[in-house]
Amino acid sequence: MLIDTHCHLDAAEFDGDREAVLAGARRAGVAAFVVPAVERAGFARIDALRRAHDDIHVAWGIHPLYVDGATDDDLAVLDARLAAGDALAVGEIGLDYYVDGVDRNRQTGLFTAQLRLARRHDLPVILHIRRAQDDILKHLRRLPVRGGIAHAFNGSRQQAEAFIALGFKLGFGGAMSYPGSRRIRELAATLPLDALVLETDAPDMAPAWAPRTRNTPAALPAYAAILAELRGMAVADLIAATAANARLALPGLPG
Repeated sequence: MLIDTHCHLDAAEFDGDREAVLAGARRAGVAAFVVPAVERAGFARIDALRRAHDDIHVAWGIHPLYVDGATDDDLAVLDARLAAGDALAVGEIGLDYYVDGVDRNRQTGLFTAQLRLARRHDLPVILHIRRAQDDILKHLRRLPVRGGIAHAFNGSRQQAEAFIALGFKLGFGGAMSYPGSRRIRELAATLPLDALVLETDAPDMAPAWAPRTRNTPAALPAYAAILAELRGMAVADLIAATAANARLALPGLPG
């Protein structure tokens, strides 16, 4: 069972052919899609997707790059969404120090407020981390949550081990497909198998064979094959293991 643990099927890039994209991914063998929110304005659109498709599962959260438009009222709406009980996790939340001009103090306030909501609702979190691994680890140690997924992991081995020790799985996808991504490929090959999950981040993080195109969840089987090759194992065994890991990270996923 292939599970795409991170894809933004609600994105405008899919407005013209969303149903065809889903059908193509299903034909490729993808059996479940996790769609994390990035802002309050998108909650209704994602909820409509969830209601229309049994294989789409959601997380509610506010992305750090949307912090400038976020308000206390947004957090209250998020709290109510989480209380409804239809979310796998709180996400996509975190810190982004890669993009210039985004207030780090506001990011931190929004991130820690959402960690508190995850604790209140006893939910895992889906983390967005760019150049902020150590700060995120610091906040997780202060406000421990029920694990989750560190999306698009791109840290050091020491940082990877720290996230794993806190109960997190690490997401691998498009970046792993580039031969020049030596550190990511080394981590994918050598970290414990039970720490890894697959993701596409569609429509972003396009693969090496189509670097300037829209990414889709149909790329997931190819990512599974790359990860299996890096680890020297059968693709079927890799798919089974990463699916089991995804269910451990996000217990609301179907068995």
